[in-house]
Amino acid sequence: MLMALDMFAFEIGTLPFTALQHACEWRHAQSERFAARPAAQFIGPGAETIELTGALWPGENIGAYSSLATIRDMADKGDAYVLVAGTGEVLGDFFIRKLDLRQELFFVDGAPRKGDFALTLERADG
Repeated sequence: MLMALDMFAFEIGTLPFTALQHACEWRHAQSERFAARPAAQFIGPGAETIELTGALWPGENIGAYSSLATIRDMADKGDAYVLVAGTGEVLGDFFIRKLDLRQELFFVDGAPRKGDFALTLERADG
């Protein structure tokens, strides 16, 4: 298992990601001052996002389009889910922000041979 979002396991047979991008932000408020630079004050952590990207090759048993349906169903609920790395590290509670899918290399019946995906998760807990 590469990673788990609640009970959904990212692995070769579901959504095998090949890249993970983790972004963290910190917030600073600024106040204007006369004849001086603005004064800044740290007000806490900001958004934290994780983007997983990968490719599905269902004909080669690498990924499954049904897994995308599962992710969409989870996103439709609007809940936050515990994200756990394959190493066992608990990364926090994340909700599904965005799912992009690009399909190409079609069979004669219109079924895609390949699908590239990008899944964006945003941290929900403080």
